[in-house]
Amino acid sequence: MQYSEKVMDHFMNPRNVGTIENPDGYGKVGSPSCGDVMEIFLKIEDDIIKDVKFRTFGCASAIATSSISTEMILNKNVNEALQLTNKAVAEALDGLPPAKMHCSVLAEEGIKAAIEDYISKK
Repeated sequence: MQYSEKVMDHFMNPRNVGTIENPDGYGKVGSPSCGDVMEIFLKIEDDIIKDVKFRTFGCASAIATSSISTEMILNKNVNEALQLTNKAVAEALDGLPPAKMHCSVLAEEGIKAAIEDYISKK
């Protein structure tokens, strides 16, 4: 399976790994078919995502999509972040192998779950 340099970079050097105590938004999603599980933690001020962390158990693509998706939403308005698509995540990584596209869906779903959690608490 051929991965892009960006996928390998985000897998080997993931950004925003960790947790946030008392997050404003939290999402946990998983894919029973492949076993990948992702948690997203958000710190939000005035509807702007000021901090984002993730914990992902999964393959290289799951970790890379988690990493880049957190970079893509940092300092964005929650409504902008809700527009993130799995296609945009895959494109930001210069593509994913077809068998790994579900990882970009997981990233999109994790971000949306965390934002929906934040909105439900408002």
